Amino acid sequence: MVPTYGPDCLGAVLPGVAAALGAPIALPAVPLPTAERVCVVLVDGLGHHLLHQNATDAPFLASMAGTVLRAGTPSTTATSVASFGTGRPPGQHGLVGYQVMDPDRGELLNELRWDPAVDPARWQPHPTVFEHLTAAGIGCTAIGNPEFDGSGLTQAALRGPQFVGVGGLHQRVDVAVRALAAPGLVYLYWGQIDAAGHQHGVTSRNWLRALREADEALARLARQLPSGTLLLITADHGMIDVPHEFRVDLATRPDLQPGIRVLAGEARFAQAYCEPGAAAEVARRLSDAFGELAWVRTRDEAIADHWFGPVDDRVVGRIGDVVVAGREPFVFVDSRTTAPHELKLIGQHGSLTDAEQLVPLLEYIA
Repeated sequence: MVPTYGPDCLGAVLPGVAAALGAPIALPAVPLPTAERVCVVLVDGLGHHLLHQNATDAPFLASMAGTVLRAGTPSTTATSVASFGTGRPPGQHGLVGYQVMDPDRGELLNELRWDPAVDPARWQPHPTVFEHLTAAGIGCTAIGNPEFDGSGLTQAALRGPQFVGVGGLHQRVDVAVRALAAPGLVYLYWGQIDAAGHQHGVTSRNWLRALREADEALARLARQLPSGTLLLITADHGMIDVPHEFRVDLATRPDLQPGIRVLAGEARFAQAYCEPGAAAEVARRLSDAFGELAWVRTRDEAIADHWFGPVDDRVVGRIGDVVVAGREPFVFVDSRTTAPHELKLIGQHGSLTDAEQLVPLLEYIA
């Protein structure tokens, strides 16, 4: 249930790539064959369970050899991308959720959208694996949404490569193929499967259409890669559908409000920042209320249980005083502070369940 943050986790992918390219780094690494060219594709939201359940709609991906990794806690994009980019667990890189407390300012930081008042290099000071490779003289290219170029999350978690911002997946495939004419690493991000799941659910026609489109484009990528290129395809988290009737809204539950200053995190991994001295009582109240629906821990308990891996001192105050991780299809939100469009989401992720944690690591040699 809880990640080990060893070679079987998402953060071990790029250290494995570094070793494959001849520039090993002293971090846990997945074992990979040596190669002069490596292309790593991160498909947002394509959990292992979802790919397995829908294999007939993704014949190329289903045909690839591979293994299964754990994303990390919480199983959400900002946290997972930082683990991927730095090779470190959340407790060290410090991106510990979708929206978390900045204890220096006493304000919340949305780690996807960022805030210009927060220096990404201060928030996440560890070198990225891309920086390590660049320093070793290995060329690195990152391909993603144009708006990601220079964003706070990119600068915190993925700094180092040459960034190319293009829209469609087929355009990104073309850029990747051209970049791989030279030895080095190409990282390609695609987010439409995650977007379809959030908006329509992972059992929807829209989600299956997004899966088929990704499968077709990535099959073309494999066909066009230079001979000997190592292609790796992975994801940042899985996803489950949570019907709206299984939502608990703090705004409508005055019995759960005492002691909670603000509820942040994400719906499947809520983080309650509490009044001084109130954490134990808040945890008891939420545990009694939710029962088997969720795992409820104080911050100290979650750290002791290794949810975030080793936790740097600068990161401790970013974690909620009480964390609520969904066990059953259930979410915990506060409609007073959550954006209206987020309250409408069907597909959800963030928690410790296998459906959200397990991601594929698929391997192909051109």
